[in-house]
Amino acid sequence: MLFSSSIFLFLFLPLVLFLYYLPLRGWREGQNLFLLLASLAFYAWGEPWFVLVMMASILINYAFGLWTARNKRTGKSLFPPVALAVAVNLSVLFVFKYLMFTLGILNSLGASLTLPVIRLPIGISFFTFQALSYVLDVARGRGEVQRSPLKVGLYISFFPQLIAGPIVKYETVAQQIDCRKESWADVSSGCVRFLTGLGKKVLIANQMAVVADRAFGMEAGSLSASFAWLGSLCYTMQIYYDFSGYSDMAIGLGRMFGFHFLENFRYPYRSRSITEFWRRWHISLSTWFRDYVYFPLGGSRVDAPWKHLRNLFAVWLLTGIWHGANWTFIAWGLLYFLLLVLEKYAHVGRGWPAALQWLYTFSMVNFAWVLFRAGSLGAAGRYLRSMLGLGGGGDQGLTLLYLRENWLVLLAAVLFAVPTAQWVRERAEQRSSLALDLGYAAVVLLLFAVAASSIVKGTYNPFIYFNF
Repeated sequence: MLFSSSIFLFLFLPLVLFLYYLPLRGWREGQNLFLLLASLAFYAWGEPWFVLVMMASILINYAFGLWTARNKRTGKSLFPPVALAVAVNLSVLFVFKYLMFTLGILNSLGASLTLPVIRLPIGISFFTFQALSYVLDVARGRGEVQRSPLKVGLYISFFPQLIAGPIVKYETVAQQIDCRKESWADVSSGCVRFLTGLGKKVLIANQMAVVADRAFGMEAGSLSASFAWLGSLCYTMQIYYDFSGYSDMAIGLGRMFGFHFLENFRYPYRSRSITEFWRRWHISLSTWFRDYVYFPLGGSRVDAPWKHLRNLFAVWLLTGIWHGANWTFIAWGLLYFLLLVLEKYAHVGRGWPAALQWLYTFSMVNFAWVLFRAGSLGAAGRYLRSMLGLGGGGDQGLTLLYLRENWLVLLAAVLFAVPTAQWVRERAEQRSSLALDLGYAAVVLLLFAVAASSIVKGTYNPFIYFNF
């Protein structure tokens, strides 16, 4: 079940909100249990059998949390429960996500192993990292251990951020599980945030996907340089509005139930360095690797440059692997490792004019997305050659056709990739009036009406991060 689906918008969400706020209002234990059951039902809607994997993860990590807390209380070593928790969680992730890929590599090296067909549970990378965060934060003293498995289950499986993040660290919501306070202001702002994300996903990302899919689906010999560039730029916009839109919806949904999640995107395409880009893009993932991998390895506070390089390499290799079992994701992660090394040690970009810094950063990010989107390294190489005019040409008229059909959406994508809406909203708040408030409400309702009508009509509705 996707947030941008009719069943979620018109049945699941209204029903959950109604039951949460009317029969269960004021009964926190009942609300938490209800949200857990609703979350498991949400997950089971599309993956009825894989909900057992989810429940096993909840129970296993609940036990590891108790073991860790007991060892802390008695002065025993935390290494056994923490190490075993990491091993078990990553082993489950490996079996479902990377086993077939690993066996395929071994077969290419001469082995004759049977490749099993293993379906990937939706959102397994997200909920596995949240489960690990629970045990690790209990070990670090960043959150109190939960004595009830139901509360651990709610944290790991809460449906707003279950299948596509943001990755919510346990320390962020540990107190909110029992002590959150719902308010009309939170519900109202949550609804607006949800509808904003829905608009980004349905009205911009889905339209950009049409162009990107056409470009990346063409044979290299028939792909012109101009259309290759248009396709890559459309994908760059698609993945931003798709993922940030889904994060907006998740943050908005959480706020409707009194949970406050941290921001996951802060206008990353305005960045003037690769470092800044990753402080603005998928913030929950980059901070997870920073807190649980980079800092424990020593971060940048090490006594030798090679150790810092080692730490960066480990983080970006793991970041690439986390995204999927394909050499393209590994290459994508290592490309960012290289770009960051050039930035930190060769000082690439330092002292450049601001416009040139932005152009360099955006260009590198755009090239990296080609690796991310392509089905193989060979396909990525062919696409990049087409962008450089080395792919054999193609019909330039296709570029003009798609530009004519999508120029308005492209313009909106560019305008809202920077804080345009934020600037307008801040100026409006300074001149608060009934007319402006009514106008704002009308815009939000119109956004919902257009997005909902598009969903009901069954227009193209892909989701990039659905199986991560």
